[in-house]
Order: sequence, then structure tokens, then C-alpha cells
Amino acid sequence: MPSKARLFLFSLVCLGLLSTQPAHAEGALRERLKERFKERRQEKPAEPLAETISGPGDYTFSIAQDGLTRPYLVHVPRTYKQGRATPLLLAFHGGGGSMDHMAKDSLYGLTSKSEKEGFILVYPNGYSKFKSGNFATWNAGNCCGDARDKKIDDVGFVKSIIENVSSQLTIDRSKIFATGMSNGGMMSHKLACDMAGTFKAIAAVAGTDNTITCTPAQPISILQIHAQNDDRVLFNGGAGSEAFKDKSKVTEFTSVPLTMSRWTERNGCKAKPERVLSVPGAYCDLYSACNDNVEVKLCVTETGGHSWPGGNKPRAMSPTSQAISANDQMWDFFMSLP
Repeated sequence: MPSKARLFLFSLVCLGLLSTQPAHAEGALRERLKERFKERRQEKPAEPLAETISGPGDYTFSIAQDGLTRPYLVHVPRTYKQGRATPLLLAFHGGGGSMDHMAKDSLYGLTSKSEKEGFILVYPNGYSKFKSGNFATWNAGNCCGDARDKKIDDVGFVKSIIENVSSQLTIDRSKIFATGMSNGGMMSHKLACDMAGTFKAIAAVAGTDNTITCTPAQPISILQIHAQNDDRVLFNGGAGSEAFKDKSKVTEFTSVPLTMSRWTERNGCKAKPERVLSVPGAYCDLYSACNDNVEVKLCVTETGGHSWPGGNKPRAMSPTSQAISANDQMWDFFMSLP
């Protein structure tokens, strides 16, 4: 039976079920049907997998892990020279997104930043039940979605990525970093807890520390970037009404102040921060005098909601804050560390 016919038959069956289900079940079925239609619209031919990295450019790889096929993208900047130790940044998409979405330069600008600064950039894909990899999430502890509920080993996935990339490219092992948006930012916090010996620092954007336990092997530098008016991961804790249609897929998010308090305590930083940036619409506070000379920094924008400062959103959404650039703040922070 052609795929369109199967989808039509599936729709009729679901609509029949809807008429016989109680209200709460009806809502769940409608959500699943809506998700399936959306997935069908977004399906696209799979990119051919690369066998090796031959030089600057973009490559798609996958890793077999726990019975799953986990894809990731690698961007090698034009300035890369084999044999010259090069920084590595892993960038994690938000919940419900994908590596392809995070790699859209028109939205996040990370690939352009890689070209400008000369670092290798990896976009991992979270766990998705769809072949396309869309609607993926990360198991960051208390959040989020199927990745959390199925206890997906995303930390193990990251370890395998770093091992694979390091076998093909000359990575500066002292300059491996992570960043992420929303659930991807939460995943960055998870890596800071579980892989502090691998990552020198992380930068979480619009995603707080929602780990269940956190015992870093050593101090690690942390940058948190967050909007005061974030309507999904609320600045003062909790999940906004639009955080996820199915509330069981998220958690009552840790607040930004508590996230900062946890990391300053873990890193042994002095209590009071120093205001190191103050511009219209944004400020940054730096906690220094931490163990092993690590630093903990918070950058706050007044507006922008749940977004990537300096980036862009789809037209239907409110604009991002342009008071600061998340990419610039992040890379300057990484490169300033001793």
C-alpha cells in the first residue's frame, strides 16, 4: 500500500478511536496524530554518511549505541590544518529539535563563528523515535521527554563522538567545550557534572542545571546565558505554559539563581560576583577566585524570551535579544580561561 494511503487509513482509524475515547485519552490521541502528520511533512531523504574526514567541510556520521543509530554532524573550518591542535565545540539542540535545526546558520550562527575563530564544531542529534531524527530530546537528568523516560545514555554517546572525532582530526584536548539551547543547555550542565575531566567549560543558553546528582571529578568553568523574561524555562524556576504541550515530558525547571549557587559551591568560588558587563538590555556577572582558577559567569538579557541572544527566531515568534551575542560571550569566555 502506498505510504499516503497508509497514512490516510491511519488517520481514519485514529479519528474513529477519538469518538470512543474519554476526554483525556482523546487529547493524547490527537497529539500523537498531530505529531505524526508533522513528522511526515518534515521527512526528507537521509544524508549519505561520511566514511572519513578528508579536510574542511561538513560531514554526517552515525554511532551504533545500545541498539540505536545516533547521528551527528561535523563542521571543519577552512583554517583547519591536520597536525595542528584545534579546539572542539559540541553544540546541543533544544528539546524537540534536531542537529539540522541547530546547524542552521540563519538561526544560531555557530557555523559562521566556527569559521571566524577556527574551532571544530560538532552538532549531535538527541534521541528521536523518528528516522529523520526530528523532535529529539536529551536525557539531562530531570528533563526531557523520551530521552529521559527511556534513560538514554547521552553521556556515553558524547564520549563516543569525542573518541571518533579525535581519531580523525587533531583535537586540542585542553580545549574541548560544550554549549546548548534549552534542553541542550541542560545537557551541557549534565556533561559538566559527568565529564569535567574532558570538558574545560560549558555554556548553557536558556537551559538550567536539572541534573539529579552532580559530583564533578574536578572544577569546571560554567557560563549561563538566560533571559529574564524566558517564558519556558522560567528565570526564577518552573516551566512556562508553553514549555511542552505534554507537561509530563518536562519538569519544574531549576531556577537560574539556584543553578549559579550550585556551581559556585561546587567550584569553591567566592560568594559575591563582579559586574563585568553592563550594556542596555543586558549584564554579565563573574564569580572568580574559584578552585583551580575556573570561573563561573552569568549573562542576563532583559528580553528575548526563550531564545539564543544575537540569533534569530522564526517570524511568528517574538524577536531575540540583540543586546549581546551568545556566540561572542561564549567564545570570549572559553578563550579567556587560564
